[in-house]
Amino acid sequence: MDGVFAGLDWASRVHAVCVIDQRGSVREQCEVAHDAAGLHDLVRRLRARGVRRIAIERPSGLLVDVLMQSGFEVVPIHPNAVKASRPRYRSHGGKSDASDAYLLADLLRTDGHRFSALATQSDTIRALRALVRGRDDLVATRVQLANQLRELLQTYWAGAGEVFADVDSPIALAFILRYPTPESASRLGPKRLAAFCAQHAYCGRRSAQELLARLHQAPSVRTGELEIDAKGELACCLARALQRLVEQIRLLSSRIEHHIADCDDGRILMSFPRAGRICAAQILAELGSVRERFDSDEHLAAEAGVAPVTYESGKHKAVTFRWACNHRLRAAITCMADNSRHASAWAAAVYAKARSRGCNHPHAVRILARAWLRVIWRAWIDRLPYDPRRHRAAQLISQTPGG
Repeated sequence: MDGVFAGLDWASRVHAVCVIDQRGSVREQCEVAHDAAGLHDLVRRLRARGVRRIAIERPSGLLVDVLMQSGFEVVPIHPNAVKASRPRYRSHGGKSDASDAYLLADLLRTDGHRFSALATQSDTIRALRALVRGRDDLVATRVQLANQLRELLQTYWAGAGEVFADVDSPIALAFILRYPTPESASRLGPKRLAAFCAQHAYCGRRSAQELLARLHQAPSVRTGELEIDAKGELACCLARALQRLVEQIRLLSSRIEHHIADCDDGRILMSFPRAGRICAAQILAELGSVRERFDSDEHLAAEAGVAPVTYESGKHKAVTFRWACNHRLRAAITCMADNSRHASAWAAAVYAKARSRGCNHPHAVRILARAWLRVIWRAWIDRLPYDPRRHRAAQLISQTPGG
Protein backbone atom coordinates (compact mmCIF):
# COMPACT_ATOMS: atom_id res chain seq x y z
CA MET A 1 0.00 0.00 0.00
CA ASP A 2 1.46 3.40 -1.02
CA GLY A 3 -0.40 5.10 1.84
CA VAL A 4 1.64 3.37 4.57
CA PHE A 5 4.88 4.84 5.90
CA ALA A 6 7.42 3.53 8.40
CA GLY A 7 10.04 5.21 10.56
CA LEU A 8 12.84 3.42 12.38
CA ASP A 9 14.95 4.93 15.15
CA TRP A 10 18.28 3.11 15.18
CA ALA A 11 19.81 1.95 18.47
CA SER A 12 22.57 -0.44 19.43
CA ARG A 13 20.36 -3.21 20.89
CA VAL A 14 16.69 -2.30 20.39
CA HIS A 15 15.15 -0.36 17.47
CA ALA A 16 11.94 1.64 17.75
CA VAL A 17 9.56 1.22 14.80
CA CYS A 18 6.46 3.21 13.88
CA VAL A 19 4.06 2.61 10.99
CA ILE A 20 1.51 5.29 10.08
CA ASP A 21 -1.14 5.69 7.40
CA GLN A 22 -1.82 8.47 4.89
CA ARG A 23 -3.49 10.66 7.54
CA GLY A 24 -0.68 10.22 10.08
CA SER A 25 -2.54 7.82 12.34
CA VAL A 26 -0.38 5.19 14.00
CA ARG A 27 -1.00 1.71 12.63
CA GLU A 28 1.68 -0.01 14.67
CA GLN A 29 4.37 1.00 17.14
CA CYS A 30 6.83 -1.50 18.57
CA GLU A 31 10.43 -2.28 19.44
CA VAL A 32 12.56 -5.00 17.85
CA ALA A 33 15.81 -6.45 19.14
CA HIS A 34 19.01 -6.13 17.13
CA ASP A 35 19.52 -9.87 16.65
CA ALA A 36 18.62 -12.43 13.99
CA ALA A 37 15.18 -13.13 15.42
CA GLY A 38 14.41 -9.44 15.94
CA LEU A 39 15.38 -8.44 12.40
CA HIS A 40 13.37 -11.33 10.97
CA ASP A 41 10.37 -10.20 13.01
CA LEU A 42 10.88 -6.61 11.80
CA VAL A 43 10.77 -7.66 8.15
CA ARG A 44 7.68 -9.79 8.79
CA ARG A 45 5.83 -6.93 10.55
CA LEU A 46 6.65 -4.41 7.84
CA ARG A 47 5.53 -6.74 5.07
CA ALA A 48 2.30 -7.53 6.93
CA ARG A 49 1.52 -3.80 7.08
CA GLY A 50 2.26 -3.32 3.38
CA VAL A 51 5.23 -1.01 4.00
CA ARG A 52 7.40 -0.20 1.00
CA ARG A 53 9.42 2.83 2.17
CA ILE A 54 11.20 3.20 5.51
CA ALA A 55 12.78 6.38 6.88
CA ILE A 56 15.95 6.05 8.95
CA GLU A 57 18.71 8.41 10.08
CA ARG A 58 21.75 6.24 9.34
CA PRO A 59 22.45 5.51 5.65
CA SER A 60 24.59 2.41 6.23
CA GLY A 61 25.02 -0.57 8.50
CA LEU A 62 23.73 -4.10 9.02
CA LEU A 63 20.13 -3.01 9.58
CA VAL A 64 20.08 -0.99 6.35
CA ASP A 65 21.55 -3.95 4.44
CA VAL A 66 18.88 -6.29 5.82
CA LEU A 67 16.06 -3.94 4.86
CA MET A 68 17.39 -3.33 1.35
CA GLN A 69 17.99 -7.03 0.75
CA SER A 70 14.40 -7.66 1.83
CA GLY A 71 13.14 -5.38 -0.93
CA PHE A 72 12.31 -2.22 1.04
CA GLU A 73 13.17 1.31 -0.07
CA VAL A 74 15.33 2.82 2.67
CA VAL A 75 15.17 6.62 2.81
CA PRO A 76 17.91 8.26 4.92
CA ILE A 77 16.97 11.54 6.60
CA HIS A 78 19.84 13.56 8.02
CA PRO A 79 19.86 13.87 11.84
CA ASN A 80 19.96 17.67 11.46
CA ALA A 81 16.65 17.56 9.59
CA VAL A 82 15.16 15.35 12.29
CA LYS A 83 16.42 17.66 15.05
CA ALA A 84 15.04 20.74 13.29
CA SER A 85 11.64 19.04 12.88
CA ARG A 86 11.10 18.14 16.55
CA PRO A 87 9.55 21.53 17.51
CA ARG A 88 7.01 20.90 14.76
CA TYR A 89 5.55 18.07 16.85
CA ARG A 90 6.16 19.18 20.43
CA SER A 91 7.18 22.32 22.28
CA HIS A 92 8.56 20.84 25.50
CA GLY A 93 11.83 19.70 23.87
CA GLY A 94 11.54 16.11 25.06
CA LYS A 95 12.89 13.21 23.05
CA SER A 96 12.33 9.46 22.97
CA ASP A 97 13.07 6.66 20.53
CA ALA A 98 9.37 6.04 19.91
CA SER A 99 8.68 9.72 19.19
CA ASP A 100 11.63 9.92 16.80
CA ALA A 101 10.39 6.82 14.97
CA TYR A 102 7.00 8.52 14.50
CA LEU A 103 8.70 11.74 13.43
CA LEU A 104 10.70 9.89 10.76
CA ALA A 105 7.59 8.15 9.46
CA ASP A 106 5.64 11.40 9.32
CA LEU A 107 8.48 13.24 7.56
CA LEU A 108 8.40 10.48 4.97
CA ARG A 109 4.62 10.94 4.66
CA THR A 110 4.64 14.73 4.29
CA ASP A 111 8.05 15.40 2.70
CA GLY A 112 8.97 12.07 1.16
CA HIS A 113 9.37 13.66 -2.26
CA ARG A 114 12.30 15.68 -0.89
CA PHE A 115 14.34 12.65 0.13
CA SER A 116 15.95 10.05 -2.13
CA ALA A 117 16.01 6.35 -1.34
CA LEU A 118 19.34 4.59 -1.04
CA ALA A 119 20.53 2.97 -4.26
CA THR A 120 21.93 -0.56 -4.18
CA GLN A 121 25.63 -0.40 -4.96
CA SER A 122 27.51 -3.10 -6.82
CA ASP A 123 29.38 -5.76 -4.88
CA THR A 124 32.65 -4.30 -6.17
CA ILE A 125 31.88 -0.88 -4.68
CA ARG A 126 30.72 -2.39 -1.40
CA ALA A 127 33.94 -4.37 -1.10
CA LEU A 128 36.05 -1.34 -1.99
CA ARG A 129 34.16 0.83 0.48
CA ALA A 130 34.77 -1.68 3.28
CA LEU A 131 38.50 -1.80 2.48
CA VAL A 132 38.93 1.97 2.15
CA ARG A 133 36.95 2.91 5.25
CA GLY A 134 38.69 0.21 7.25
CA ARG A 135 42.08 1.51 6.14
CA ASP A 136 41.11 5.09 6.99
CA ASP A 137 40.11 4.01 10.50
CA LEU A 138 43.41 2.13 10.94
CA VAL A 139 45.35 5.19 9.78
CA ALA A 140 43.52 7.30 12.36
CA THR A 141 44.46 4.75 15.03
CA ARG A 142 48.09 4.83 13.85
CA VAL A 143 48.19 8.61 14.18
CA GLN A 144 46.70 8.41 17.67
CA LEU A 145 49.23 5.79 18.82
CA ALA A 146 52.12 7.69 17.21
CA ASN A 147 51.13 10.85 19.07
CA GLN A 148 50.92 8.88 22.30
CA LEU A 149 54.39 7.39 21.73
CA ARG A 150 55.88 10.79 20.84
CA GLU A 151 54.45 12.39 23.99
CA LEU A 152 55.77 9.52 26.10
CA LEU A 153 59.28 9.88 24.70
CA GLN A 154 59.23 13.60 25.41
CA THR A 155 58.83 12.84 29.12
CA TYR A 156 62.04 10.82 29.48
CA TRP A 157 64.03 10.56 26.21
CA ALA A 158 63.08 13.09 23.54
CA GLY A 159 65.99 12.17 21.26
CA ALA A 160 64.54 8.78 20.39
CA GLY A 161 61.51 10.48 18.87
CA GLU A 162 63.55 13.03 16.93
CA VAL A 163 66.42 11.05 15.47
CA PHE A 164 64.23 10.03 12.51
CA ALA A 165 61.61 12.19 10.79
CA ASP A 166 58.52 10.13 11.63
CA VAL A 167 58.20 8.32 14.93
CA ASP A 168 55.91 5.71 13.32
CA SER A 169 58.25 4.88 10.44
CA PRO A 170 59.59 1.29 10.44
CA ILE A 171 63.17 2.34 11.19
CA ALA A 172 62.12 4.70 14.01
CA LEU A 173 60.06 1.95 15.63
CA ALA A 174 62.95 -0.51 15.28
CA PHE A 175 65.26 2.06 16.90
CA ILE A 176 62.93 2.50 19.87
CA LEU A 177 62.65 -1.27 20.35
CA ARG A 178 66.46 -1.63 20.17
CA TYR A 179 67.20 1.44 22.35
CA PRO A 180 64.13 2.06 24.54
CA THR A 181 66.03 4.10 27.18
CA PRO A 182 68.97 6.56 27.21
CA GLU A 183 71.07 4.00 29.09
CA SER A 184 70.58 1.37 26.39
CA ALA A 185 71.99 3.84 23.82
CA SER A 186 74.86 5.08 26.00
CA ARG A 187 77.45 3.22 23.89
CA LEU A 188 75.84 4.09 20.55
CA GLY A 189 78.35 5.71 18.22
CA PRO A 190 78.49 6.61 14.51
CA LYS A 191 79.65 3.15 13.42
CA ARG A 192 76.96 1.30 15.34
CA LEU A 193 74.27 3.71 14.17
CA ALA A 194 75.48 3.37 10.57
CA ALA A 195 75.30 -0.42 10.89
CA PHE A 196 71.80 -0.15 12.35
CA CYS A 197 70.67 2.07 9.46
CA ALA A 198 72.13 -0.33 6.91
CA GLN A 199 70.44 -3.30 8.60
CA HIS A 200 67.05 -1.59 8.38
CA ALA A 201 67.57 -0.19 4.86
CA TYR A 202 67.53 3.48 5.91
CA CYS A 203 66.83 5.55 2.81
CA GLY A 204 67.16 9.01 4.36
CA ARG A 205 69.72 11.55 3.26
CA ARG A 206 71.30 12.17 6.66
CA SER A 207 74.53 10.55 7.71
CA ALA A 208 75.02 8.59 10.91
CA GLN A 209 76.87 11.56 12.43
CA GLU A 210 73.90 13.88 11.71
CA LEU A 211 71.42 11.39 13.16
CA LEU A 212 73.57 10.98 16.26
CA ALA A 213 73.77 14.76 16.65
CA ARG A 214 69.97 14.91 16.59
CA LEU A 215 69.85 12.29 19.30
CA HIS A 216 72.26 14.15 21.59
CA GLN A 217 70.92 17.65 20.93
CA ALA A 218 67.39 16.82 22.05
CA PRO A 219 66.46 18.09 25.53
CA SER A 220 66.97 15.63 28.36
CA VAL A 221 64.93 15.09 31.51
CA ARG A 222 66.27 13.74 34.78
CA THR A 223 64.07 10.96 36.09
CA GLY A 224 64.50 8.01 38.41
CA GLU A 225 65.84 4.69 37.19
CA LEU A 226 62.63 2.82 37.94
CA GLU A 227 60.53 5.43 36.12
CA ILE A 228 62.80 5.28 33.07
CA ASP A 229 62.55 1.48 32.96
CA ALA A 230 58.77 1.63 33.26
CA LYS A 231 58.44 4.22 30.51
CA GLY A 232 60.90 2.32 28.33
CA GLU A 233 58.77 -0.79 28.65
CA LEU A 234 55.66 1.19 27.76
CA ALA A 235 57.45 2.70 24.73
CA CYS A 236 58.30 -0.81 23.54
CA CYS A 237 54.65 -1.85 23.88
CA LEU A 238 53.50 1.11 21.79
CA ALA A 239 56.26 0.53 19.22
CA ARG A 240 55.28 -3.15 18.80
CA ALA A 241 51.63 -2.21 18.37
CA LEU A 242 52.57 0.41 15.79
CA GLN A 243 54.83 -1.99 13.93
CA ARG A 244 52.00 -4.47 13.49
CA LEU A 245 49.53 -1.71 12.61
CA VAL A 246 51.84 -0.11 10.02
CA GLU A 247 52.39 -3.49 8.37
CA GLN A 248 48.67 -4.24 8.21
CA ILE A 249 48.00 -0.80 6.70
CA ARG A 250 50.66 -1.51 4.08
CA LEU A 251 49.07 -4.85 3.17
CA LEU A 252 45.60 -3.30 3.08
CA SER A 253 46.87 -0.47 0.88
CA SER A 254 48.33 -2.99 -1.57
CA ARG A 255 44.99 -4.79 -1.79
CA ILE A 256 43.13 -1.51 -2.37
CA GLU A 257 45.58 -0.50 -5.10
CA HIS A 258 45.07 -3.83 -6.86
CA HIS A 259 41.30 -3.54 -6.45
CA ILE A 260 41.06 -0.03 -7.90
CA ALA A 261 43.34 -0.86 -10.82
CA ASP A 262 40.98 -3.68 -11.90
CA CYS A 263 37.89 -1.45 -11.75
CA ASP A 264 36.68 0.53 -14.80
CA ASP A 265 35.53 3.49 -12.69
CA GLY A 266 38.78 3.30 -10.76
CA ARG A 267 40.81 3.75 -13.93
CA ILE A 268 38.68 6.80 -14.79
CA LEU A 269 39.52 8.45 -11.46
CA MET A 270 43.18 7.47 -11.60
CA SER A 271 43.47 9.28 -14.93
CA PHE A 272 43.23 12.66 -13.18
CA PRO A 273 46.51 14.44 -12.32
CA ARG A 274 48.15 13.09 -9.17
CA ALA A 275 44.99 11.22 -8.15
CA GLY A 276 46.99 8.12 -7.28
CA ARG A 277 45.45 4.78 -6.39
CA ILE A 278 44.57 5.22 -2.73
CA CYS A 279 43.02 8.67 -3.22
CA ALA A 280 41.12 7.46 -6.30
CA ALA A 281 39.84 4.50 -4.28
CA GLN A 282 38.69 6.81 -1.48
CA ILE A 283 36.77 8.96 -3.98
CA LEU A 284 35.20 5.99 -5.77
CA ALA A 285 34.21 4.29 -2.49
CA GLU A 286 32.05 7.30 -1.62
CA LEU A 287 31.01 8.14 -5.19
CA GLY A 288 29.66 4.64 -5.85
CA SER A 289 28.56 3.08 -9.11
CA VAL A 290 24.98 4.40 -9.38
CA ARG A 291 25.08 7.30 -11.84
CA GLU A 292 21.50 8.35 -11.08
CA ARG A 293 22.46 9.16 -7.49
CA PHE A 294 23.75 12.63 -8.49
CA ASP A 295 21.66 14.53 -11.03
CA SER A 296 24.23 17.31 -11.50
CA ASP A 297 27.75 18.36 -10.55
CA GLU A 298 26.19 20.88 -8.11
CA HIS A 299 24.51 17.99 -6.29
CA LEU A 300 27.82 16.13 -6.11
CA ALA A 301 29.67 19.24 -4.90
CA ALA A 302 27.16 19.69 -2.08
CA GLU A 303 27.52 16.03 -1.10
CA ALA A 304 31.31 16.43 -1.09
CA GLY A 305 31.14 19.57 1.06
CA VAL A 306 33.09 21.80 -1.35
CA ALA A 307 30.13 24.04 -2.23
CA PRO A 308 29.43 26.75 0.36
CA VAL A 309 26.06 27.41 1.99
CA THR A 310 24.36 30.75 1.39
CA TYR A 311 22.19 32.43 4.03
CA GLU A 312 20.14 35.35 2.74
CA SER A 313 17.45 37.38 4.48
CA GLY A 314 16.45 40.87 3.40
CA LYS A 315 19.61 42.91 2.98
CA HIS A 316 21.76 40.39 4.80
CA LYS A 317 23.62 37.75 2.84
CA ALA A 318 26.32 35.40 4.11
CA VAL A 319 28.23 32.55 2.50
CA THR A 320 29.53 30.00 5.01
CA PHE A 321 31.33 26.68 5.22
CA ARG A 322 29.21 23.57 4.58
CA TRP A 323 29.29 21.35 7.65
CA ALA A 324 26.68 18.74 6.68
CA CYS A 325 28.23 16.59 3.96
CA ASN A 326 30.06 13.34 3.27
CA HIS A 327 33.23 14.07 5.24
CA ARG A 328 35.14 11.11 3.80
CA LEU A 329 34.42 12.27 0.26
CA ARG A 330 35.47 15.83 1.12
CA ALA A 331 38.78 14.64 2.57
CA ALA A 332 39.48 12.52 -0.52
CA ILE A 333 38.54 15.11 -3.15
CA THR A 334 40.44 17.94 -1.44
CA CYS A 335 43.51 15.70 -1.12
CA MET A 336 43.33 14.95 -4.84
CA ALA A 337 42.85 18.66 -5.65
CA ASP A 338 45.79 19.71 -3.49
CA ASN A 339 48.05 17.15 -5.20
CA SER A 340 46.84 18.06 -8.69
CA ARG A 341 48.10 21.64 -8.55
CA HIS A 342 51.67 20.28 -8.65
CA ALA A 343 51.01 18.46 -11.95
CA SER A 344 48.36 20.56 -13.73
CA ALA A 345 48.96 24.14 -14.85
CA TRP A 346 45.20 24.74 -14.87
CA ALA A 347 44.81 23.50 -11.29
CA ALA A 348 47.77 25.62 -10.18
CA ALA A 349 46.18 28.68 -11.82
CA VAL A 350 42.80 28.10 -10.13
CA TYR A 351 44.52 27.71 -6.76
CA ALA A 352 46.72 30.78 -7.27
CA LYS A 353 43.73 32.90 -8.31
CA ALA A 354 41.85 31.88 -5.15
CA ARG A 355 44.87 32.72 -2.99
CA SER A 356 45.22 36.11 -4.68
CA ARG A 357 41.64 36.91 -3.63
CA GLY A 358 42.62 36.41 0.00
CA CYS A 359 41.50 32.80 0.50
CA ASN A 360 43.58 30.74 2.90
CA HIS A 361 45.04 27.40 1.81
CA PRO A 362 42.11 25.12 2.84
CA HIS A 363 39.57 27.48 1.23
CA ALA A 364 41.59 27.69 -1.99
CA VAL A 365 41.88 23.90 -2.12
CA ARG A 366 38.09 23.56 -1.72
CA ILE A 367 37.60 26.01 -4.59
CA LEU A 368 39.94 23.93 -6.73
CA ALA A 369 38.15 20.73 -5.65
CA ARG A 370 34.84 22.28 -6.70
CA ALA A 371 36.32 23.04 -10.12
CA TRP A 372 37.67 19.50 -10.45
CA LEU A 373 34.31 17.99 -9.48
CA ARG A 374 32.71 19.48 -12.60
CA VAL A 375 35.24 17.58 -14.69
CA ILE A 376 35.08 14.41 -12.57
CA TRP A 377 31.29 14.30 -12.71
CA ARG A 378 31.29 14.61 -16.51
CA ALA A 379 33.97 11.92 -16.90
CA TRP A 380 32.10 9.66 -14.49
CA ILE A 381 28.76 10.13 -16.29
CA ASP A 382 30.32 9.60 -19.73
CA ARG A 383 32.47 6.70 -18.45
CA LEU A 384 35.56 8.23 -20.06
CA PRO A 385 39.03 8.82 -18.56
CA TYR A 386 40.29 12.36 -18.12
CA ASP A 387 41.83 13.79 -21.28
CA PRO A 388 43.54 17.21 -20.86
CA ARG A 389 43.06 17.83 -24.58
CA ARG A 390 39.28 17.82 -24.09
CA HIS A 391 39.45 20.02 -20.99
CA ARG A 392 38.86 23.46 -22.50
CA ALA A 393 39.89 25.46 -19.45
CA ALA A 394 43.13 23.51 -19.18
CA GLN A 395 43.79 24.03 -22.89
CA LEU A 396 43.33 27.79 -22.54
CA ILE A 397 45.89 27.84 -19.73
CA SER A 398 48.38 25.79 -21.73
CA GLN A 399 47.96 28.10 -24.75
CA THR A 400 48.54 31.21 -22.67
CA PRO A 401 52.16 32.49 -22.85
CA GLY A 402 53.93 31.44 -19.68
CA GLY A 403 51.09 29.01 -18.78
